[in-house]
Amino acid sequence: MKRLTSFFLFPMLILFTCTLAFADKYSDTKKMFVEAGVGNKFESAYGYALFPTIGKAGFVVGGAYGEGRVYKHGALIGTTTMTQATIGFQLGGSGFSQVIFFQDERAFNEFTKGNFEFGTEVQAVALTAAVGAAASTKGSAAVASGGKNNAEIASGGYYKGMATYTITKGGLMYEASVGGQKFTFTRK
Repeated sequence: MKRLTSFFLFPMLILFTCTLAFADKYSDTKKMFVEAGVGNKFESAYGYALFPTIGKAGFVVGGAYGEGRVYKHGALIGTTTMTQATIGFQLGGSGFSQVIFFQDERAFNEFTKGNFEFGTEVQAVALTAAVGAAASTKGSAAVASGGKNNAEIASGGYYKGMATYTITKGGLMYEASVGGQKFTFTRK
């Protein structure tokens, strides 16, 4: 069953990710988050990881993938990839941009030591608006979501030194699932 799921899921993710039209550049993505109301975090955070596009798809079993860059005090220091596996009620595909802010050196080092995981999450996404909630023992529960220009900040604070914000770019996905995000960091 795992091979059959992979056979259908990953081509769907690749196709969906390639068709997204806006915010493909890192500077455009950063500008979207600034306009959404979290611009002060880019200046005050110790560092951040920025993902212009993460593609997500699922049918009972789902997954997501995105590539990003990691910055320390505003300077690029490496790249990161995000993979996610979920299981539960889910149907469709969506795309979103994500930024993870690191409040201090400890949180930054925890993320950049190689492999890092966020815990479980529950999220419902419809077109260009989203409602997100996260429950985690290893990650962030601060989420901002919304359309390209109208993100709502659900929680402005850090959780265990990290704050995560997402902006939905498009797609249609219904989801009540359990899973987690895994990040791999490569120093520049």
